[in-house]
Amino acid sequence: MNENNNEKQQGLQIELPQEVAQGEYANFAVITHGSGDFVIDFARVLPGVPKAQACSRIVMAPEHAKRLLLALNENVMRYEAEFGQIKLPNRDGNTIKMDAFDPTKGEA
Repeated sequence: MNENNNEKQQGLQIELPQEVAQGEYANFAVITHGSGDFVIDFARVLPGVPKAQACSRIVMAPEHAKRLLLALNENVMRYEAEFGQIKLPNRDGNTIKMDAFDPTKGEA
C-alpha cells in the first residue's frame, strides 16, 4: 500500500528528447474525427504566404481528446485569472472566422 502512495505522489515521468524540447510554433489547427479517433493537424499560417505549412499531426482516442479539452479549459481559466481575459479577434459564435488568418494580408 505504501508503494502505491509513493508512485502517486511522484507522478508520471516524461522524457523530453532534445529535438522535441524546443517545440513547434503553430497558430492554426484543423480538427477532424472518426468513430474511433480525433486528428488534430497543427500548422503555421504566415502573412503573405498563401499556403499553410503543417508542422504536426496528433491522433488520439476520443477519451484522450476529451481529457485534452478539459485540461486546456482548466489551464485557460488559470491563465486568464492571472493575466486577464484572452481576446479573440473576428469571433463568430463558437468559431473564429477564417479571415482572421488571411495569408494574403502582409501584416506584421
